[in-house]
Amino acid sequence: MIRAPRALAAPVLLAALLLSACTQAPAPLEPTTSAAAPTPDAEPTPSAAPTVDPAGTAEANLPAFQAAAAAVVAADPNAQGRDLVDALVAAGFPKERMEVTADRTPLGNSVDSILVSVHMADACLIGQRAQDGLSAHAEPALSSGRCLVGQTRPIDW
Repeated sequence: MIRAPRALAAPVLLAALLLSACTQAPAPLEPTTSAAAPTPDAEPTPSAAPTVDPAGTAEANLPAFQAAAAAVVAADPNAQGRDLVDALVAAGFPKERMEVTADRTPLGNSVDSILVSVHMADACLIGQRAQDGLSAHAEPALSSGRCLVGQTRPIDW
């Protein structure tokens, strides 16, 4: 019985050595050329905010949709549907093309997520505010012509 553990030790040690030989050596560092250091009084150039083209495609307008909705969620992780719609309108999206889900359940509780959409010429921009932040996509419209499945609330403000 004493020989069994020793008999297993040799193959295990051999396997460990063989597997360690399979790893790659780190790539040699290539010399880098350093660019001139920026002057202390130089200010970074702000990138242009994405703009909305109401006649444009959903993909082309996705960055503006994402930026407007993400700013609302960054300011208030529990942002309501009205907050999202108002921000999208302020960014230039047409309110009459929007859909938004309810802020509360039928029992009056807060919902886990809110969906907001804008129907563009070719597809829908859909954003979801949830506990882990905002996600946004461009998706084809439903066969009904709507963007969101299920009941939405009126946008009457």
